[in-house]
Amino acid sequence: MGAEQPNILPNIRPPFASGDNRAMGFTALETSRLLIRRFAEDDLDDLVEYRRDPTVALYQDWDLEWSLVDAQGYLEHSDEPELGTPGEWTQLAVVDRTSGRLCGDIGIHFIEAQPSTVEVGVTMSSEFQGLGLAAEAMRSVLVWLFSEFDLHRVFAHVDARNVPARALLTSLGFRQEAELQEADWFKGEWSTLCVYAILAEEWPQEAND
Repeated sequence: MGAEQPNILPNIRPPFASGDNRAMGFTALETSRLLIRRFAEDDLDDLVEYRRDPTVALYQDWDLEWSLVDAQGYLEHSDEPELGTPGEWTQLAVVDRTSGRLCGDIGIHFIEAQPSTVEVGVTMSSEFQGLGLAAEAMRSVLVWLFSEFDLHRVFAHVDARNVPARALLTSLGFRQEAELQEADWFKGEWSTLCVYAILAEEWPQEAND
């Protein structure tokens, strides 16, 4: 990809600025079963537990040695950079409202090179998988992103072997746009990446109600 900046179309908001008030105003999102918020000290034990789970880490970029020390460092910098900073990822905690336990997290990446474009990702503890919670959390975040930021496009990359993640994205209305054959050197082998995306015009308006 070249370094030339794309033209900004008049019907699309310009790239996000660091400290964007729309992002800085974020406190939490609530669904019937979940609370989506910033990470807290009480989340760390659960975070370490599922990041060290081989089934959870299989298609993620961390290793199984991820420790409480790593989690503490992660928490210390969880607000840096600010949510909405172009080119940076922010992770939000997904918490079970009944037990108060951390059950996963959602990553949000405001793309620097393209206006009004966000990449997303989701990780769920194996204990909380199979309950529809990932879809519930993702839907809530997508509603917030599309309504608050007037996004043009949201996309995700997923390992072709990660069938549950691909099914999740399809259930949320994402289209598979590409399949990049053996394009990613990942954990000692070439892996195939699938690109899924949804445009604002494809996102059902009733989902925002």
